[in-house]
Amino acid sequence: MTISGKLITISATLLVVMAFSLPIGASTKMTDQTKQHTAYLSGGCFWGMEELVREIPGVHQTEVGYTGGNTPNARYEQVRTGKTGHAESLKVVFDPQRLSYRHLLFEFFRMHNPTTRNQQGNDIGTQYRSAIFYTNEEQKRVAAEVIKAVDASGEWKGRIVTELVPFKEFFRAEEYHQKYLVKNPGGYTCHYMRRFDLGETK
Repeated sequence: MTISGKLITISATLLVVMAFSLPIGASTKMTDQTKQHTAYLSGGCFWGMEELVREIPGVHQTEVGYTGGNTPNARYEQVRTGKTGHAESLKVVFDPQRLSYRHLLFEFFRMHNPTTRNQQGNDIGTQYRSAIFYTNEEQKRVAAEVIKAVDASGEWKGRIVTELVPFKEFFRAEEYHQKYLVKNPGGYTCHYMRRFDLGETK
């Protein structure tokens, strides 16, 4: 066998070994990650919002936390004062092939009241404001269109005051806040899904 032939054989063998050395599901995981998109939403106490968003088909993962402020490494005891500029927020990781960003936002506007500034139910303060934190220009465009459609639908008896602002940074909330209503069935929430026709289009 020639030297070039030996090199080809060795290279082929190495490729086979490397392929079988990959952990099961590794390539699938990488593929799935490329399909995932992320949204950041704020609409009152994050406990209730997370519980409803988790039930939307196409949502892969949710985390509650704090965004929209200027204090680094924001924690609950700071945010609850309303002085850090942060909002109680939800990070939503979803599959855009099963759930569009547009539909996610329409569901967002069905589960909270977007007409009460800095308030959701009995929760009052800037940390409870309604806001969409866009990560790119496409999200900004879609969000603006959805806000306009929701306003025009007339389902909410008041002007939409939801803020549309660029995403900066998300600080994951303390562990006891994560999946709070799963851990505490019957716990506090002021969120529920309305059967509103908000003028949603595909």
